[in-house]
Order: sequence, then C-alpha cells, then structure tokens
Amino acid sequence: MTPDAWTRWPSREALAHEGVSKPRRSLTLASRLVMLGVLLWAIFTDGDLSGWGAAAACLGALLCALAVWAFYRATLQHRLLPSLALLAALLGAGMVAQGVGFRLPAVVLLCGCAVTAMERLPLTAALPVACVALGAFAVLNHDGWIATAATVGGLGLAGYVLRLDAEARASALRLLAQERAARAAEAESAALAERSRIAREIHDVLAHSLSAQLVHLEAARLLIERGADREQIHERVVAARGMAREGLAETRQALSALRGEMSPVEELLSELAAADRADVTVTGERRPLPAEASQAVRRVAQEALTNVRKHASGAAVRLRLDYGESEVTLDVRDSGGPPGELTGSGAGYGLLGMRERAELLGGSLEAGPGEEGFVVTLRVPL
Repeated sequence: MTPDAWTRWPSREALAHEGVSKPRRSLTLASRLVMLGVLLWAIFTDGDLSGWGAAAACLGALLCALAVWAFYRATLQHRLLPSLALLAALLGAGMVAQGVGFRLPAVVLLCGCAVTAMERLPLTAALPVACVALGAFAVLNHDGWIATAATVGGLGLAGYVLRLDAEARASALRLLAQERAARAAEAESAALAERSRIAREIHDVLAHSLSAQLVHLEAARLLIERGADREQIHERVVAARGMAREGLAETRQALSALRGEMSPVEELLSELAAADRADVTVTGERRPLPAEASQAVRRVAQEALTNVRKHASGAAVRLRLDYGESEVTLDVRDSGGPPGELTGSGAGYGLLGMRERAELLGGSLEAGPGEEGFVVTLRVPL
C-alpha cells in the first residue's frame, strides 16, 4: 500500500456508486428501508414507551436517518470535518440508545458507523472511527470474547471490502471512459485520414484534367477573339473534350480504387504509357500489390507523365516498374525538351502530394534532374 493511500479519499465515482446495476441499487435501497424499519420496530418493542416518549424515539430515528444522508453527501464532496462530526453524532446517538434500553438500535448504529467509515473515509480517519465504534460494540456485546472478536473483525473487513469493491468499479468506469475516448479519437483520426486520401484522389484525378481543359478552352477563347481559323478553334475544343473524357474515366477508376476494385498495376501503367507514347518495363517477380501501394504507383506515374507534358512537351518517357523482395520501385525518366503549353497550369501541389502519398505508406519519393531530363523515383514497401 502506498503512503498516500492512507490519506486519499475514495474516488467520487466510487462514493457515488456509479456503474452500479439497477438490481443492486434496488437491493441496497431495500436493505436500508429494512434497517430503518428494524430500528423503528425495536423502539416500540425494546422499551416501555408511550405518548411523548414514543414520539421522541421516532423523531430520534428519523434524525439518525437524516444524519446518515448528510454523511453520504459530505463524503461525496470530500469534506472531512463535517463527515467526522456527523459520525460522532451517530455514535453518540448509539450510546444514548444503549443507555435508555434500545440495545438493537445501538448495535445497528455502532456497527453501521464502523462499516461506513471504512468504506467512505480516508483510512487515517476511518480506522480510529471504526476502532471506537467496534470497541463500543464489543463492550455492549455479551456473546463471549471469541464471538465478539470474530464479529468485530468481520465488520471491519466487510467495510474494507466494500471500499475495494467501489474503487474497483470506479476504476473500471474510468478505463471504460478512456477506452471510449480513445475509440472516438481513433475514429476521428481514421475519418481525417480518409478525407486526406479522398482529397489526394480529387487532386490527382481532377486537377490535371480540369487545368488542361481550362488551358485549351482559354486558348479557344483567345483564338475566337482574334478571329483565328476555324480549324484551330475546333482543334482546341476537341482537345478540351478529350481531356474531359479522360477526367471522367479517371474519376471512375478512382472510385473503383476507393472501393478496393483495382486492376493489376501493370495494366494501368500500360494504359497511361500508351496515351503518352511512353515505354514501360517491368522487372522482378510480378505479384498483386496492396490497394494503397497500387494506387500510389498509378498516381505517381500519372503525375510524372502530366509533368512531362507540362514541362517537356514531346520528350521521350521511360517507365520502369521493379518488384523487389521487400519493396516495389517505380522509375519515370524523360529525355528533356521544351516547356509545353500547360506549363503554367496547376497549383504546384503535384510533387508534394506524391511525396505525402509515399510517406504515408512508409516509402519515399525522389524527384530531380537526371542525366538528360527529369527523374521521379518512388519506393513503396510491401
């Protein structure tokens, strides 16, 4: 037992009996009503009372019940002096009851004070109060010293067991509250992570398509204002329509990915490479990738190819996918070239989004100038 355990109050949850089942609450209330009934019955049977004497005895019993209620409230608020004063009053009432011939009410008051003190007070205060109450009971008891000692020890132990039971129940309630809070925080974190994932998908799918469409449509508007040839305007509108179709197809693929419906990553890379006339090489032992890893490879390839169209239009592109023992590596290289007409589009979040996607999976992403053009290398652990 730690030193502060002697001066520490039982927790408020333990004193308030939180978490007690309804049947147990009903049983406790019934036992208290029975005890009050026994006291009133003993008043009218143990003594020779009539008239004002009986009325005074009933009033004393009700005052004792009120004092017990006030003691419970005081201990719930961790107020030591009022609690001790109320217990002293109850002990005094027990001695008075013994003096006027009410032995059973006196025994109930003395034993009840001892058990309740052990259950609800700090041990430094509970032990002296319990010793006084049980000592007075031992003096009043005439059952022999062995039976008296057993009764005294059992009452003291019962009070301490009730204390431990209440503390255990309160600890369980606190742990349950912490677990619920942890689950709520975990659910909130998962929701935020899912929102971040959806935000990345929205960027990867729509940002490129919409920015490219905007460039083509803006070019078409300028051509119309300048009275350009109809074929040039038509070419821009057709290009914007093609971008819209590609964006719609990519949106459907992204929704399939969010639902976990993924086609093999090699097929996805082949489709992307065919659209940009890039070369694809796959090395290592091919095997299914986790959905997140497969989506990361596809999105990084898409972003890298889009950047080539923006910053090195017409450059030759090589994609290499390598299956290692513990990781998969995607390498995208271009041969360099003049800036494309989409150079000014986008918000500059592409590389940041790719790196964030890789780090969330425990991988890495390197992007920078190569021997000829630009190199993007993604590594994702398996």
